[in-house]
Amino acid sequence: MKVLIIEDELKTGRELKTIAEGIDPAIEVLEILPSVEMALDWFKENAPPDLIFSDIQLADGLSFSIFESVDVRAPIIFCTAYDDYALRAFDANGIDYLLKPVDELKLRQSLDKYSRLQSLLSGPGGDYQKKLESMLLQMKQKHKNTLLVHFREKIIPLKTADIAFIHYANGIISVYMRAGQEHYLTHSLDELEGMLDPVQFFRANRQFIINRESVKSIEHYFSRRLIVWLHSKTPENIVISKSRSSEFLQWITM
Repeated sequence: MKVLIIEDELKTGRELKTIAEGIDPAIEVLEILPSVEMALDWFKENAPPDLIFSDIQLADGLSFSIFESVDVRAPIIFCTAYDDYALRAFDANGIDYLLKPVDELKLRQSLDKYSRLQSLLSGPGGDYQKKLESMLLQMKQKHKNTLLVHFREKIIPLKTADIAFIHYANGIISVYMRAGQEHYLTHSLDELEGMLDPVQFFRANRQFIINRESVKSIEHYFSRRLIVWLHSKTPENIVISKSRSSEFLQWITM
């Protein structure tokens, strides 16, 4: 498997290379590129890799500018010190988003995810690359980045990345923003669950849909249930049932 690393901290790039090659001897790291400019030049002169590890904030700009300028079709695992770019990362062929420092466990889980994706797409029914592109395109088209709220004579666009959680009570759907505002929607929770990216949002129960970035802590509760605490204040406790606890914990560690 041919892997490209885009990382402006040479020590971090070498550590990532060492860990990846230790996990899977089949990995061949083609290059460690420290800048947007060098990455753009590399893609012009070389065949695409099978997989890319990429930091986001490079010395000469964001790595997203690389993938917007060059037709990069390989899956990307983003490795960054910042958690502000998750949604944008998944719009750029991202299949995983790791926060630094990246250790062997995190990287192994990401490579396992890549392997599962590869197995899924390498089956009968056509070219792997075409199926990957089709799947990524469907993911981008399916999930909304913006919801529209009607307020009096105005229509207010809400960026889904800015939503802390959505709450249902007494027939009313309330959207609570990370900055503290509250808005109301006419969609049902079921409809919203289908509209929002399942990588970023989780249907906790009949009352809540929560944003991954809003989760502050998780506590064990009675009867093997979980209570989820958010950075934002919630109208009631968010309780995950016993039957969904494992699914939630898998989601939060994706």
